[in-house]
Order: sequence, then C-alpha cells, then structure tokens
Amino acid sequence: MRKLKIYILLAMGLVTAMSCSEEKIVDEVLQTVERGLVLRTVANLSTTYNLLDPSSTFGVTLEAQDSEGGQLLSEVRVFAQFVDNTVVDDNDLSSSEAQVATIPASAFSEGPFGFPRADLIVSLSEALTGTGTDSGIVDGGDAISFRLEAQLTDGRVFTNRAAGTVANGSFFSSPFAYSAGINCIPVTPVIGDYELNLTDLYGDGWDGAFITVTIDGTDTQYTIAGGSAASFTISVPDGTTELVFTYTPGAFEEEHVFELLAPSGETAAAGGPGPTPGEIVLNICS
Repeated sequence: MRKLKIYILLAMGLVTAMSCSEEKIVDEVLQTVERGLVLRTVANLSTTYNLLDPSSTFGVTLEAQDSEGGQLLSEVRVFAQFVDNTVVDDNDLSSSEAQVATIPASAFSEGPFGFPRADLIVSLSEALTGTGTDSGIVDGGDAISFRLEAQLTDGRVFTNRAAGTVANGSFFSSPFAYSAGINCIPVTPVIGDYELNLTDLYGDGWDGAFITVTIDGTDTQYTIAGGSAASFTISVPDGTTELVFTYTPGAFEEEHVFELLAPSGETAAAGGPGPTPGEIVLNICS
C-alpha cells in the first residue's frame, strides 16, 4: 500500500511539473510570437468572369482581424495575373503579376462582429488592362488569379508568400489568394439547334429529375422516362429574347448526367453525376 501511495504521489508530481512546464511554454509563446493579421473571406460576391461582358466582376467581402480588432490595417494591395489555360502549340500567353487595385483602411467599415469589412471588386476589363493582357487572346477556360497583400500601420506586410501568414485555406478562411474563371456566358440567346444528351448511370430513367428549357416564356421539360440514355434537339429560332435551361433534381441523383451541345458543336454545359439544381449557366465561345 505504501508503494502504491508513493507511485501516486510521483505521478501527481509529474503531472504538476508537466502542467507548469506547459504553462511556461504557452506564456513564452504568447510573449514572444509576433502577431499579424488575417483577411477573412466573409462572402463570395461573384466568382466567374463573363468573357462576353467586360464589365462582369470578381468580388469577395473581406474582414480584417488582428490583435487590435482590425485597427492595425493600413491598406490592402491587390495583384492579378492572367492565366492562359487554353495554351495552343506550347505558346503560353499568361501574363506577369501586376498590381491592379488598392483598398485603403478608410474603405473598411465596422462589420456585425466589430471587425472592419470591405468589398473587393475587380471587373474583367480592369483585370485585363492592369495585367497588360489583350482581350483578343482570352478564351473561355482561362482565368485571372488574385493575390492580396495586407500592410499594417507598422510597415509589416502579410500575404500568401510571407512566413507566418495563414495561407491557402485555413480555419479563418484567409487564403490571401483567389482564382476567377473566365467563361463565355451569352448576354443574348444564341440561336440554332442545341443537342441535349441525358444519361442515367443505373439504366432505369431519371427518377423524377428533368431539365426545363424556357424559350420566350414557353417551358418544355426533358427527361429519361426509362432506360439509360435519351437525346433531344432543341431549336432556338431567330428573334428569341429569352433562353433559360434549368435542372430540377429527383431521386438517386448520383445516377444523373447531362451534356448540352451548342449550335457551334462545343459543349455549352454539362453536369453530373448529381447535377447542381437550378439555372444551368451556358458557356458558348464560338
């Protein structure tokens, strides 16, 4: 029994020593680690550019968080680079990185949790002009990448390239970097014959799911009543002012796949398995 008591006392002493040691380490870290700033992504305002609309924008809402409640922020510098994802004959036309905007601390206003917030919005024309990119070389599938630099009032700079920065996704959603894809979203209906191909991976129909095509207020639904596939030709006549494709889900969504070919023959949209419900965004560059 005496040995047991001794072991218990020794164990308690070891735990106490470890606890004291950990407290000292924590205190030392808190006293010596340099604190910086994160730019938390509060909301995505728009994440895709429309090549057919130079005024289309990329946008996010940022929230500055630091040890002084965001008061250490001096400004946020915005850098952009055109990324050529449609390289032809090994001729990569990607641009160098260039600064395209600056958001001063005065542009931030207090958010609902007491931290300063501001919207970062850059149009496609601003991004291309700022990076020295000729719009004639841009194609659907290319992208604009963004990198942010947050400068503090004491001169320190934080970005996704700096040691100590919360980078490339984190608990705080503070990547300091974003990518906006460039699509060709028609601003007016593209006329001609579309080909809609539906597939059910199990082979028993679309289980209540369907695609609705709205042409000038007239709705037509397309689905697979049974079997593994179905194809439809959708004619969009000259003079059409409204053309909307919408996906409505059903049961067993993991079985549903579709592809929509534009009159030019290029893939205007595709989805599945498990297509995203709602309006189908078209990408028609030719």
